[in-house]
This record gives sequence, structure tokens and C-alpha cells, in this order.
Amino acid sequence: MNPVKRSVVTTTLVISLGSWFFWWATDGFTAFTAETARRVEILRSPRPLPMVTLEDQDGNKISLQDYEGRLLAVDFIYTSCTTLCQSMGMIFKQIRDLIPQKSLGRDFALISISFDPDHDDTASLKKYGQAYGADGKIWRIARVPDKAELKSLLDAFGIVVIPDEFGGYEHNTALHLVGRDGRLRLITDIDKAAPFAEQVVSLL
Repeated sequence: MNPVKRSVVTTTLVISLGSWFFWWATDGFTAFTAETARRVEILRSPRPLPMVTLEDQDGNKISLQDYEGRLLAVDFIYTSCTTLCQSMGMIFKQIRDLIPQKSLGRDFALISISFDPDHDDTASLKKYGQAYGADGKIWRIARVPDKAELKSLLDAFGIVVIPDEFGGYEHNTALHLVGRDGRLRLITDIDKAAPFAEQVVSLL
């Protein structure tokens, strides 16, 4: 084989192998980031959630499994946050208001879960809830007092929380939908409140 032809063959082989590796690494060109890959995985294979004990703004002990048989919207916050978590409160309020009244509580509920149990006591949770109209029934604000259980819950949802230098946290945000079977079935951007609500309504 002459040098030119050998070079062409080698280049073609490298390109082919590179394309195959990129296809494999990006989950068939559909996952270009870890966050996208997480969302694609959940759509393909809804994820069971761990049994953890939560405490809501009224001091009630509950678990996510208590919601089985209903659709459940979940987000993660900490109440002293003055940026994204405040936006999440408004977004959850918007989602609640887009769901038919007759389905609220009976077929669909919302829960905002704090990942800062050291600072978010029931009084803080209640204050956050009152700011957005979370009634403690249709929409609860809760925390996970046990840190080991909290870690298992954050891992199941794919939530990454990193303390910052100002006493707050950097964390990823998303809207999560748990199905009637208690499995995590959908993760979407926080600016997709209306499509998220439409998806819920389609499943009611």
C-alpha cells in the first residue's frame, strides 16, 4: 500500500473510531452533559426512591412513599437562599395553579425538600411555605433530619450540593416528577413550568 493510501485509510479509521467512541460516550449522541445523561436515564428507566423520614413545616413525619398512588412534584431548596430557591417557590406555585383544582391533593401533590437540616427547622420551613402559599397538605415544605438519609435521597435524585464561601450552597436545580408507583420518572428545567404542568395533566 502506498503512503498516501495508507494515510487515507489510517485517517478514516481514526475518524470512525472517534465517532464510535463519541456516540458511546454521549449515550448515542443524546447526552452531552452529565445532567442530560441523568435525565435521559430517568426517562428510559424510572428510578425507585429510598425510604427516608421527612419532617414537614407542621412537624409531621412523612415519607415519599406516603404519596404512592398520586403524582408528585419535587424540588430541592434551602430556605435562606435568596436566588434560585426563591425562584423555585414561584415556579412551584405556578405549577400548582396550572393543575385542575379537583386533582390537587387527590391525584397530585407537591413537596419542596430542604437539604440544609442544620438551619431549616420547622419554623423556617413554615415561613418559606407561607411566602408562596404552600398549605402543608397539597404542597409541603420538608426536611430530612437524618444526614445519611438525606445523602441517599440527594443521590437518588442526582442533586449535587456544594457549600460556598458565604454560608450558602451551590446546587443544581430542576423539576422532578415522581410517578404513582413512587419512581422518579421525569427531570426537566425549572423554566419549563408550563410544559411540566401539561405533562402532569396528561397523566391525571
